Amino acid sequence: MLATITHEGFIINHREKIPVKIGAGGINSGYITPEAIERAVNTMKGFKNTILDARIETSFAFGTSALRNARNGKSVMKRIEMETGIKTQIITGLQEAEFIYKGARAAIDMGSDKCLIMDIGGGSVEFIIGHSSEICWSHSFEIGGQRLLEKYRMHDPITKDEVETLFNFFTQELSSLFTELKKHNPKTLIGSSGTFDTLSDIYCCKNKIPLLDSPETPFLIDAFDEIYDELLIRDRAARLQIPGMIELRVDMIVVACCLIKFLLINFAFDHLRVSSYSLKEGVLASMQSGSNHLRETN
Repeated sequence: MLATITHEGFIINHREKIPVKIGAGGINSGYITPEAIERAVNTMKGFKNTILDARIETSFAFGTSALRNARNGKSVMKRIEMETGIKTQIITGLQEAEFIYKGARAAIDMGSDKCLIMDIGGGSVEFIIGHSSEICWSHSFEIGGQRLLEKYRMHDPITKDEVETLFNFFTQELSSLFTELKKHNPKTLIGSSGTFDTLSDIYCCKNKIPLLDSPETPFLIDAFDEIYDELLIRDRAARLQIPGMIELRVDMIVVACCLIKFLLINFAFDHLRVSSYSLKEGVLASMQSGSNHLRETN
């Protein structure tokens, strides 16, 4: 993503998402495979060319769950730096959660009522409870979509027994989240980018709502179950035929939606809002406010 930072905020000039799948094949064993390394290096070479063509003055690159937990993560970062000149910064789960919060806050007016922000990645899932002024609680759980796909090797379409297996796993892993939910009692769930972007696009296509590039995109909590039910009975090819679906999301969206469904079953939210801003925009918001302590890559 290329952006211009001003005193008033930031302007996004260019977005590009490439499915590197850096954790594929080794995320649960703490290893970045040679194939994933090649995809990462080639993608970063392309990004470096874009940076040079745009005459960007300052750039940042981040490594999250897959890299921070990989025993060969440092060697991967060294190779990327050697071949592109780009230095990757590994951030902790709590740092990741803070940036996600700042991104969502830049997209959505949370007001003074506490919200739960949820960001589903390939390696980790971040949950943040907070309002417009501060974070009240946050945690990064290593239960991301790629981890779930490789841990359970579900059928396609997923079976009812496999969904139940996932729900049992979430019950074990997310006990601390539900303790905090009972304590803070947020009534709005804010979905951060990724899967939630696609859910919003599917919702908009179903309801003939124009797809707009905006910080907050349309969604209603009552619309989730219909989309969830449809996703669970379709295989990959059939999911790709759903208007609003993109190939970048088609593999992980089922397990991601099972996690959302589990959350909605076990805690009563009144609203579900979608922020198209996440970690990257949170970094920009931090830079704009002068609160970041990040290392430039050049």
